[in-house]
Amino acid sequence: MTAIDLSSPVAVVGAGTMGQGIAQVALVAGHPVRLHDALPGRAREAADAIGARLDRLVEKDRLTAADRDAARARLTAAESLADLADCALVVEAVLERLDVKQELLRELEEIVADDCLLATNTSSLSVTAIGGALRHPGRFVGLHFFNPAPLLPLVEVVSGYATDVSSATRAYETARAWGKTPVACADTPGFIVNRIARPFYGEAFAVYEAQGGDPATLDAVLRESGGFRMGAFELTDLIGQDVNESVTHSVWESFFRDVRFAPSLAQRRLVESGRLGRKTGHGWYDHGEGAAAPEPHTAEPAQPPAYVTAEGDLGPAAELLALIREAGVQVREDDEDHGTRLVLPGGGQLALADGQTSVEFRDVVYFDLALDYRKATRIALSASQDTSPQTLSEAIGLFQALGKDVSVLGDVPGMIVARTIARIVDLAHDAVAKGVATEEDIDTAMRLGVNYPLGPFEWSRRLGRNWAYALLDDLHLRDPSGRYAPSLALYRHAYASDKREGSTS
Repeated sequence: MTAIDLSSPVAVVGAGTMGQGIAQVALVAGHPVRLHDALPGRAREAADAIGARLDRLVEKDRLTAADRDAARARLTAAESLADLADCALVVEAVLERLDVKQELLRELEEIVADDCLLATNTSSLSVTAIGGALRHPGRFVGLHFFNPAPLLPLVEVVSGYATDVSSATRAYETARAWGKTPVACADTPGFIVNRIARPFYGEAFAVYEAQGGDPATLDAVLRESGGFRMGAFELTDLIGQDVNESVTHSVWESFFRDVRFAPSLAQRRLVESGRLGRKTGHGWYDHGEGAAAPEPHTAEPAQPPAYVTAEGDLGPAAELLALIREAGVQVREDDEDHGTRLVLPGGGQLALADGQTSVEFRDVVYFDLALDYRKATRIALSASQDTSPQTLSEAIGLFQALGKDVSVLGDVPGMIVARTIARIVDLAHDAVAKGVATEEDIDTAMRLGVNYPLGPFEWSRRLGRNWAYALLDDLHLRDPSGRYAPSLALYRHAYASDKREGSTS
């Protein structure tokens, strides 16, 4: 099944921000486009707005004047649904209410031809449930664009329970012909991105609620150590706290209140107080005029240790050993199998976050995971009230000698970057095992949809097959609510590796 022919008209119903964006994408690709909205005059206003954006593309040399003029000539503000009768594809982008979408589709089904492809841009509702209103749901598919649709490349092509394979394939090829990067997924709550991205927000909020760190510090660690473009707090201020919480709540409810997707009480209080982020001038941060940018907690300068003793290779943090040597700190090696950690001159230990807490041990400082320890500009440490001041100072001084800013968090098991990545990896494995999408499509979706530095499976391969399972298993022992219980899919992934290596553990 090939893409819809460029000579065939495409319609978008709903002339809001997303509807306009989708219409612009189809228009620039070469289709005649009909734009309709139930509010009188709204479609014409939206068409004018699209025309203005085309003018700006010409000014930026991204579109020729001739192509702009041709596109404008192909764009029509449709006064009624009847004007969409000859369209080959109709995408609805109306209010996120099941009854509203179902009623619209029932009307469309009476108007368009039997071979017209019908699609929804829903981000939170079930494609299967929306299509349940149709007599012929096989031709109905989800086409979830990301905002702003003309700029962001990802489109999730969602097959409902009754969607025909030919319809899904046609929608997929059409999105690709429009210059987008489509990924195929089954109809599951949150689809790919909104399902697997929940821990990015949820874990940051959980650490904050546990008083493990303030928003500015946690955001800085996620950016400067984890490699994320934005931290969870600043990103939700940009998205809107109400919008982000609504998606979280929808996914949680759709999974029958699975604790892994539970909303944040702290975020709920923000929404209740009207602090919705940038759009209201205040969210996690103050966005008012003249407000000072929040500063992360950064440790004062400390003296680096003269040497460290390496017990093991530090696993995912192995490149630190080379960095320490380059900084002029002697690395002594202990050949005995004590684990993977550094021993500091005062006798304290420095270990990569593993889901355990500092308070459980005599004198341990944990350091967080980094996307790239050489390029990271900030490292987070955690210690308990029982950690000796000398051990913490030596740990701070060591990372400062490597040119890193250091933030000290509370005694949080799994810190912030490590626990976030472990949970994302777990949800990704679980999604593949349940037929939601392929590994490749999940990695593509998370890189393009939310700008993650690596896809979950790229992270998993880099960190080792057993890393995420071991960390979550340790976290689950300390928080047996089920939030951190590794999925069966992740268990099988880790166990298969051990089995191949001949382990009997």
